Amino acid sequence: MPFEAQRPCQTFMIATAAVSILTIGGCFSDEAMSQQREPAPSKAEKRSSKVDHRESMADTKKKGFDGVDFSYDLFGAPSGQDTAKIAEQAKAKDMAEKPGVMAKQKQLLAERYKLQCRALPAVTMTNGKSQPIGPVTQLKNGLTWDKLGGLDAEEIKSKNLFPAGFQRLPHVKHEVGGMVFPSMQIKQFPRLERFDVEFDLPECFLPEFPPPIFLTTHPELGDVSQGEVLDAENFDRLFRGLVTPVQLDGLRLLVTQFPQEEFNATLDRKSAKPSLGVSCLDCHVNFHSTGQIHLNPDTRPQSDRFRLDTTSLRGLFNQQIHGSKRSLRSVEDFSEFEQRTAYFNGDPIRAMKKGINMIDRLQVAHMAQMQNMIDFPPAPKLDPMTGRLNRKQASEQEMQGEDLFFGKAGCGRCHQPPAYTDQMMHDLKLERFGAEADGPIKTFVLRGIKDSPPYLHDGRLLTLEDTVEFFNLIGGTQLTEAEKHSLTAFLRAL
Repeated sequence: MPFEAQRPCQTFMIATAAVSILTIGGCFSDEAMSQQREPAPSKAEKRSSKVDHRESMADTKKKGFDGVDFSYDLFGAPSGQDTAKIAEQAKAKDMAEKPGVMAKQKQLLAERYKLQCRALPAVTMTNGKSQPIGPVTQLKNGLTWDKLGGLDAEEIKSKNLFPAGFQRLPHVKHEVGGMVFPSMQIKQFPRLERFDVEFDLPECFLPEFPPPIFLTTHPELGDVSQGEVLDAENFDRLFRGLVTPVQLDGLRLLVTQFPQEEFNATLDRKSAKPSLGVSCLDCHVNFHSTGQIHLNPDTRPQSDRFRLDTTSLRGLFNQQIHGSKRSLRSVEDFSEFEQRTAYFNGDPIRAMKKGINMIDRLQVAHMAQMQNMIDFPPAPKLDPMTGRLNRKQASEQEMQGEDLFFGKAGCGRCHQPPAYTDQMMHDLKLERFGAEADGPIKTFVLRGIKDSPPYLHDGRLLTLEDTVEFFNLIGGTQLTEAEKHSLTAFLRAL
């Protein structure tokens, strides 16, 4: 009976629930029908909604104050809320100022040098490009090289006679600096073009492009580049089978692009489009150089930093210090530290903003092993046992030049065979002549020097003839005209 007594109640509850479900269902049905009857949003309303959404996102990204925020703002740009707008304004300003920047540098070069390209048919680089013939440095007050070479440092300083072309060569845009690539390279790799500056020196004063590559392990093959520029697309095809797997992995890293101050994916860059960056071999093309420039990362303030002409990596196996100023003691250190110095001007904070790259030390060793396989170009007139001239093959002029090199000219005190370096740093004390002081600079190798114009760490000496005149002056060696020609002939035989 208790069970039977509950049945009417259950029946009532079920009926009530059914009515509720019908009622709710009816409501849902009415709402759905009402929604179906509403008109669809117009295209204009949809566009407006998207715009509102973008504006909302832009508002969200605003930093919220008008002061400078390093992670938002461009280097040297005014503060503000909209970083993208500031970047466009900075780019427009750079592009508007570019003609003036280049005209100023062109005038500076014209005041320092006679930039007409001179060549001699028999005087070529390894793959046949004509070597530039000088001297091209302008002299002051109608002086000749002989008269200038006969003056002492004090008189040159007091009368302001030190040639402008022997002074530091400034970066084309020194207040900004950064990597600048020559036009012949940009034609093949447009990603390396900057919108604010162009390269400044004529192509005739630069090395061959592309430079040849010589392996220590395969001297019988000669140039293994096959006339190509090593990059991420061809390195495996060109080098697999010629080098070890470890070395090939090192080469992979050397052609991999990493973020850099002017070439990166942020708004704070100098390339028109966002960039993955630059590779080691973008500057050291085919382990050599084609004149790329930068500012040294070791000096502050910015105005005191000096222009760097990219040095060759040939014969790195025979060198004990690396970097013009830093005196790094291994290729491994040089390979690793360049990512935090040359790439970001010695500023690790900027590297964190734009794409810091930490390479494992194991991989750094792979990069170093590959670099240590690169040889100097052939020098058939050198005796392989001594690194000096084989006098059975050398010309009379070249032999006279060698005698001067190790004798009167004094070059051999620092540049010792076989690589023609002493693995040390020296201060030339140019302030004796009224020039800016450079401080100690490493002794660069002279082996294969004919392939590496322009000369000195900043490229201020455009030809070997200018280099001989420079050291004749600061060394006080008072070489005759004939002796200078002989010395230059010997240098080309290296």
